[in-house]
Amino acid sequence: MNTGRLAGKIALITGAGSVGPGWGNGRASAIRFAEEGALVYVADFDADRLEETLKFAGPLRERMEPGYVDVMKSESIEKMVQACIAKFGRIDILMNNVGGSAKGGPIEMSEEVWDSQVDYNLKSIFLTCKFVLPSMISQGSGSIINMASTSGQRWTGSAQIGYASTKAGVIQFSKVLAVQYAKQSIRVNTIVPGQLHTPMVETRLAKQRAGGDVALILEQRQSRIPLPFMGDGRDTANAALFLASDEARFITGTEIVVDGGMSARCD
Repeated sequence: MNTGRLAGKIALITGAGSVGPGWGNGRASAIRFAEEGALVYVADFDADRLEETLKFAGPLRERMEPGYVDVMKSESIEKMVQACIAKFGRIDILMNNVGGSAKGGPIEMSEEVWDSQVDYNLKSIFLTCKFVLPSMISQGSGSIINMASTSGQRWTGSAQIGYASTKAGVIQFSKVLAVQYAKQSIRVNTIVPGQLHTPMVETRLAKQRAGGDVALILEQRQSRIPLPFMGDGRDTANAALFLASDEARFITGTEIVVDGGMSARCD
């Protein structure tokens, strides 16, 4: 359904590929934004993943411009932002979707992995905002959507101290940014996905937490969700669409939790 909720908007989405077949958060959001009228600069580290997103998009790929980015490198992010503005003239929506977990607490996790988690999950958002905000300030408007995780709010079944800490940081980063730039009509919000069935389950999480047993980890994750099914990247995308649209014009500095009620449980 296309109601044009983002008609005339320019969106930049990082992590717009997906680590495997199916509906990752970035891929689903890119397609959903295009469905609602946006022109979307889709950026990823992996060209093959981006090409698969374009195939998923079908005719909507005409509304997308693919580009490379390494979110661990400041110069790469700056080039991505410049390329998006050169192509479309401005950036109305920034969606920071890159992220990933590593298992372990302070004893098990090496200092190098800790530093990598900080750079990948938190510093990357700092850098994209650093280079996108001047354009939004100049035009006097913008919507920034940052991706966190319920792991940044509560225990979610396994020790992943770097991921949990950085995702908590994303939530507070967004709040500070929202207040700082509210007078420029730039809104900043966070989406907090729970244990969705995205391609990350098959490609990474099953190996980390269930010895490669996909069915087992899906059963474990579903057992924590009150609703009788598991959401996927399309549920995240619909939340992002709302925050990106003018329907959310008076919403900033807050979070939308997409977890099927998991966070409301006391166990």
